[in-house]
Amino acid sequence: MVEFHLPYPPSVNHYWRHVGSRTLISRGGRAFRAAVCSLLASQGIQPLSGPLIVDVVVYPPDRRRRDIDNVQKALLDALQHGGAYSDDSQIVRLSIEKGQPVEGGKTIVQIREA
Repeated sequence: MVEFHLPYPPSVNHYWRHVGSRTLISRGGRAFRAAVCSLLASQGIQPLSGPLIVDVVVYPPDRRRRDIDNVQKALLDALQHGGAYSDDSQIVRLSIEKGQPVEGGKTIVQIREA
């Protein structure tokens, strides 16, 4: 099992930007992905193989109402891009829990083989 302490991910509503006929990852989305990649690289993470179970606890930065399912896309894409696993299709079980708000927000991710 591996555990990561990551920044709070951007909402899927703010992850994508439409530019003309193209859809791109937003500046905030790219910054989040870069932060995750840097954290994973500093830990020397090797991609996990086979079916995976991912448990996530998100701690929002404030008390505003948020849909818990809006954080998964940016988070899972960043973990894949950072090398935690080869493809998010490896995930056979995903649980996301919302914790109490903490200043700045944070995310704790545990990944283990199924």
